[in-house]
Amino acid sequence: MRLAELVATLSLGTDLGMAQPMEHVLRQSLIALRLAERLGLDETKRVVVYYVGLLAWVGCHVDAYEQAKWFGDDTVFKGDWRQVDTGRPLAAGSFVLGHLGSSRPLVQRARLGVAFLGEGRRAVRDMVENHWIATNELAARLELGADVRDSLYQTFERWDGKGAPGEVRGPQIHVAARLVNLADVVEVFHRVGGVDAATAVARERSGTQFDPGLVEVFCAEAPALLSALETATSWDAVIAAEPALAVVLTDAQLDASLEAIADFVDVKSPWTIGHSRGVAALAADAARSLGLSEDAIVRVRRAGLVHDLGRLGVSNGTWDKRGPLTAGEIERVRLHPYLTERMLAASAALAPLGAIAVQHHERLDGSGYPRGLTGGAMTLPGKVLAAADAYRAMTEPRPHRPALSTDQAAREIRAGVARARFDPGAADAVLGAAGHASRRRRTLPAGLTAREVEVLRLLVRGLSYKEIAAELVISRRTAGAHVEHIYTKLGVSNRARASLFAMKHGLMDGEAP
Repeated sequence: MRLAELVATLSLGTDLGMAQPMEHVLRQSLIALRLAERLGLDETKRVVVYYVGLLAWVGCHVDAYEQAKWFGDDTVFKGDWRQVDTGRPLAAGSFVLGHLGSSRPLVQRARLGVAFLGEGRRAVRDMVENHWIATNELAARLELGADVRDSLYQTFERWDGKGAPGEVRGPQIHVAARLVNLADVVEVFHRVGGVDAATAVARERSGTQFDPGLVEVFCAEAPALLSALETATSWDAVIAAEPALAVVLTDAQLDASLEAIADFVDVKSPWTIGHSRGVAALAADAARSLGLSEDAIVRVRRAGLVHDLGRLGVSNGTWDKRGPLTAGEIERVRLHPYLTERMLAASAALAPLGAIAVQHHERLDGSGYPRGLTGGAMTLPGKVLAAADAYRAMTEPRPHRPALSTDQAAREIRAGVARARFDPGAADAVLGAAGHASRRRRTLPAGLTAREVEVLRLLVRGLSYKEIAAELVISRRTAGAHVEHIYTKLGVSNRARASLFAMKHGLMDGEAP
């Protein structure tokens, strides 16, 4: 499997998380690469443009929880962002105020407006930095070089110096970052209004957001640069356009990369951190106990790692909602396994994983989703993954309910078998695997204590100091002190970064330290 395929697959999830149609990032990357050729960039620099184009916006969902808290539907907020030149204070302020508390009652919006004057503005600044930290972490785990990561760091920089973090301006910005910044916006406007709309927005933001020299080259050759984007299969074109010799992943590299993607998907919501790794491990152990072949066990584990990729296409306003979902929200949730399959199907190497992953919410009696399959239509790996996902989810808290104990979860799974929802053999194998989970003591990272790990788990799930104190029966002041100690030990300053640490070090697996 090629690294390009894996990164391009992840870009399809990035599209959904930004309320863009699939292949926006692929088309954006093609535009950037075509521009790079017009500029005469050598192969080394075009490789940087290639991977920056595919990964530039991947970190945008790392603090989707906070985005939804302030702006309602986080995907709509990020989608609308491209329509505004945020370097203009009046336009930026109007954009933020227009989305603040979106879809909430007027009184709640007013309260959020007051809170935003203090905490909210700091949160928005943190979002940009969190985005880069998360993207850099993923790029490092994918073994991409410093030249790619340095350009990714400048994703939000602007030609006029009014970007973020605002450390460079003009030609100091790496050319890959400048190319992708321009290509991202013109692709959106071209898709809606054609070549004229794309050139108009490029000229309008020339010298402010965009490099004037790049704008001139783009506008002079826009018809050619934008040709066939809407009719060509962007996936094939992007994979074929990889500038350097194709990087082929070893099995170990593929597993490490899929684990990185699993972590990235899970961090979208504080309620799912560590979920995909847990499902993958449980499903693989269950598959082994059933006597499946080693190849099948590997496929089940890898399918478990990517089974929730489609969650990126659903707003955190839905995933993190504490009350009942509306009919529309339920339908969107029921669609996410299909989105997973759709993304993985683009790659011949990943399509077999998608065929398993799409079954993780199916049930033997036909009551599952997205297709309502009955037992005969489900594969054994799919049945194992469905039981493993259900068991793991039950033992994790969700916004509308507390976590079940392992005994309670086991009873629910067995009740599901009795109602012909879960396959008896698959369910028994999953429960057997869960019952043999290691309970050995372990050394905790960063010098954390067992109590601090308890606090960290609640913190990354979005609980306030007051809620943490109530959960652990301690004072609010004590809870705050624990959080400050945790931040100091981890070298971080906010929940999103603490989440990345907890995810990376496997601290969300529910096992008592």
